[in-house]
Amino acid sequence: MNTTMAPELTVADRCDRCGAQAYVRARLAGDLQLLFCAHHGREHNDKLRDMENVEITDESDRLLADSKASAE
Repeated sequence: MNTTMAPELTVADRCDRCGAQAYVRARLAGDLQLLFCAHHGREHNDKLRDMENVEITDESDRLLADSKASAE
């Protein structure tokens, strides 16, 4: 069976820093979350990974897939 997982983040999800489309979500304790574009996600990645009880979803690889599809 071949299943394709739909992206968790949508075009409606916006970066908390700059308002661009979010590709990175950091879920923190207490049901808090931070959303980042790919640029700000990379900028804050080390600090987020150093925190305890953080679940990080990084879908920035979709940017490469989107650019390849538009180039074809």
